[in-house]
Formats: sequence, C-alpha cells, structure tokens
Amino acid sequence: MAKKFRLSKRSLARLEGVDERLVRVMHYAITVTDVDFGITEGLRTVARQRELVKSGASKTMASKHIEGKAVDVVAYIGDRISWEIPLYVQIANAVHLAAHEVGVPIRWGAAWHIGDIRTFDGNMQDAMDSYVKLRQSQGVTPFVDAAHVEIGIT
Repeated sequence: MAKKFRLSKRSLARLEGVDERLVRVMHYAITVTDVDFGITEGLRTVARQRELVKSGASKTMASKHIEGKAVDVVAYIGDRISWEIPLYVQIANAVHLAAHEVGVPIRWGAAWHIGDIRTFDGNMQDAMDSYVKLRQSQGVTPFVDAAHVEIGIT
C-alpha cells in the first residue's frame, strides 16, 4: 500500500502555468506513489531552456516545458534527494496509473518512443528497457531522462 504523500508548497508553486491536465496527473500520482517526489521545474522561459541546452542538461530548444506541458520531478528518501533510477521508475509507475485514472496522455522521459504510456502494456521498467534496447539497436546512445514527464502524443 502506498504511503500518503502530498505535493509541497514549493512543488505547487512550480506547477503554476503548467497545463491543467498534467497538474491533475501529478496530483493523482503523488497519492498513489510509494516514493515521495517533488516538482523541480514546470513552465520554463526560452532563456532558461537555452541555458539548459548549452549546459547539456537538455537536448532541444523544442521543449514542452516552454509550453507548460512538461514537468521534472525529484525523488525523496526521507529528507534526502535521490537520483537513483529505480526510484524514478516507481514514480513513473504511479504517473502511469494516474494517467489512466485521469484520462490524460503522458510521455515519460525514459521511454521516449512511447507517445502515451497509457498504451504500454507493462510496467515502466519494461518501457524504459524497451526504449534503451531500441536506441542501442539503432546505434544511438539512449537519452534517459527519468525525471521528465510531459503531455503525450495521441
């Protein structure tokens, strides 16, 4: 059974300007996750996106963050931030469930090849593994951004 978490005031502030559909998904996901998480970024300015691309933290200027259609999350273990991928897989599983329940198409940054994770029959570890295999078969290094959640493609 999932612990009952809630989004902090800081996370709620970072959801300002974000597409209401995605906000609903994130509000639902926090109630069903086994891993506490917060929102680190939502709506971004073009200048902020340019800065992230220049630093290599983002790959494109065509970011859904600029449109308010993406968020980045951070996992918490107690008071400690963690970047361990298995935690983000668990968060993505909660987002997957939330997307179904709320009826919103969602794309996850560790499974870019799936336009809407609601259509994926399996857990998000399987989704990430299939993305990594696909990119490797194409001779391309996979870009696994497990902290990224955006409105999907239907």
